Amino acid sequence: MAHKYYASGNFEPVNRAFLFGDAVKVSFFIRNGQLILAEECYFFLMASMRKMRMNIPLEYTFDFFRELIVQRVLEQGVMNAVVHFMAYRDADDHPLPKSGTSFYFEVQEVDDVLALKPEIELDMIREISVNTNLLSNIRVHCPENVYAEIYARENDLDDVILLNPQKRMARTRFGNLLLLHNNVIRVPKQSEGAYISPLMESFITFVHKNNLAEIEQEEMIAFETQKADEILMISDEKGVFPVGKIRNKTFGYSRFSEMIDLWKATLLV
Repeated sequence: MAHKYYASGNFEPVNRAFLFGDAVKVSFFIRNGQLILAEECYFFLMASMRKMRMNIPLEYTFDFFRELIVQRVLEQGVMNAVVHFMAYRDADDHPLPKSGTSFYFEVQEVDDVLALKPEIELDMIREISVNTNLLSNIRVHCPENVYAEIYARENDLDDVILLNPQKRMARTRFGNLLLLHNNVIRVPKQSEGAYISPLMESFITFVHKNNLAEIEQEEMIAFETQKADEILMISDEKGVFPVGKIRNKTFGYSRFSEMIDLWKATLLV
């Protein structure tokens, strides 16, 4: 699918995002020619910038970003896409706490941002772990992600499960795991190193409100995956994937598929 790129003001390729990874990333979602989950994604962007102690310009309002995406994306005829948005600190002459903020975003056109994508195969990686601090839940520069993505490719995997320093399950390289067993969906807590995800929050809120399953956010050891009936991976960056295999165990996804179809119907615009 096509990619389009946009930046604020006079884009400088030598910037703090490039030099130091001094940036935060958030995804916005376009479905059937409309922004969906727009407020949730905007507030996640603001929270991420505050956690990174960035200066937030007064013009960075919800209406500002909505109009920006309408003009730059929707009015260009884009119907279905993920907008990969990055805010970063400027490499200016101000002291770091007073540095300005700029943004850059890429538009990745897709068939349907909520569509259930092909099954993926995972395994665990034990050489590295992800932290459980203030910045672990937001999308910032993370060398562990780079290492994990290379490890997955070298081992013919689609993604890998990352553990925290306590050897409990945190997340995958790209997103969060949801484990379904009987009528309970278990999700690693954010305090365990899981990502904050507007897309996942929308899904589990829908499941809970409609009594499709019980939702439990817990501390989980990696072996819990072997007890699950079905496993789903939700990534704001990549989309929604059923997990088909972890090591020697295979999984179906019929129940998650039904839930996804019902959830998608509520986000038709």
